[in-house]
Amino acid sequence: MIEYIKGEIAELSPTQMVIECSGIGYELSISITTYSAFNGLREGKIFVYEIIREDAHLLYGFATREERELFLLLTSVSGVGPNTARMILSSLQPDDLVNVIASGDDVSLTTIKGIGSKTAQRIVVDLKNKVKPVESMYKNARTMRGNDRETNEGAVAALVMLGFHRPSSQKAVDSILKNTPSLSVEQVIKDALKML
Repeated sequence: MIEYIKGEIAELSPTQMVIECSGIGYELSISITTYSAFNGLREGKIFVYEIIREDAHLLYGFATREERELFLLLTSVSGVGPNTARMILSSLQPDDLVNVIASGDDVSLTTIKGIGSKTAQRIVVDLKNKVKPVESMYKNARTMRGNDRETNEGAVAALVMLGFHRPSSQKAVDSILKNTPSLSVEQVIKDALKML
């Protein structure tokens, strides 16, 4: 089992990271929250969860052990796979997710793509006694500011990588940036996830 990888960040997008360690580039699937934590950095240490299947070896990366623990808790719930867990962690900050689960607020979970009422209730019931309040671990997370075009293109590309159709992603991003053009890429993506 790989605990973490420490090295140079060769590539970084809102859904993927390539980190180079000893001449080997490791591709990791990441959440928007993790992207925010590493954006602008040249090197870093990322916590890893490895999934080995017959047809693939997949690596999921997390900025903190706490985020990885939430990912593992989410995937322990019946009907929640790794990509759904990543979508949840992209839509809610880890400390917000803990509060949602601890307070039994399954309605907030249903606003996330792919989470229906039954799955949201199952997450709350299964995890309510397993989560512990987390102090705002992402208060100082870095955000990427850029001109509207860079923000627009980055947000649409991330949504397409998450499985949304380009036209509907573009429409949502355009709508968000029209109302608040100064948002970071991460916030545009989070707002778009609520709309799609």
